[in-house]
Amino acid sequence: MVKQKRLAEIYSGIKTLKIQGASNIAKAAIKAYTIKPSKENENILKGLRPTEPMLINSIDFFKRYGKEYVLRHFDEAQNKINWFVAKLIKSNMIIYTHCHSTNVVKALVYAKKHGKKFSVYNTETRPLYQGRITSKELAKAGIKVVEWVDAAMGSAITEADLILIGADAILKDGVINKVGSKAIAEISYLKKKPLYVVADSWKFFRGNLKIEERDFREVWENAPKRIKIKNPAFEKVDKKYIKGIISELGILKFDKFVMKARKNL
Repeated sequence: MVKQKRLAEIYSGIKTLKIQGASNIAKAAIKAYTIKPSKENENILKGLRPTEPMLINSIDFFKRYGKEYVLRHFDEAQNKINWFVAKLIKSNMIIYTHCHSTNVVKALVYAKKHGKKFSVYNTETRPLYQGRITSKELAKAGIKVVEWVDAAMGSAITEADLILIGADAILKDGVINKVGSKAIAEISYLKKKPLYVVADSWKFFRGNLKIEERDFREVWENAPKRIKIKNPAFEKVDKKYIKGIISELGILKFDKFVMKARKNL
């Protein structure tokens, strides 16, 4: 009974976004699979967030190599990502980001601790305001943050020097990330601002993914009749807008990253 209750808590945390960040979701899934290592549990976990390949890949690697291998990968990958991101940051840069990416936040905190001087522009990310999580974590680390409403992303990007976004999934021709990312990428491209995707290579997925549509009540709980609410959680960013992928594999052009990631998964 205790195990089942704990599993239910983890399922709910992953599904409702109480657990944030792809690596945190993957760690929670590993914990749940450890509680009940069965095919039934594996299928439930993999179905909770279909746009999270890192969850899927982590369970697969756990079955092949064990828990320590997976947890060691998370730490080693993040350490390398931190170093590569810090290399890109020049003095007094304004860095724009969106939503909440554990990879991005940890890399920026690392850069701050290692003497890099910069500030961050971040969009709030409606309707669940995950951007506020990012802003709180960065501010706690002593980083100057300006929080922008989503609709002002064009102005924020125009003032920024470097665009860093996370990814929930990396496909062969682009990335899936929080809704708003497509507009961010297109504006960045138009304004000639370099946009990098910061992500663990285990987010690569060979197939296609269905975009998750979330409950309309997150947007407008008591909307009047005859008003339909669209609440897509993610959208696809075409690879042509992406200057590079920053992962534990290095700072790579998109196609080079895909070639390397394919070999490792």
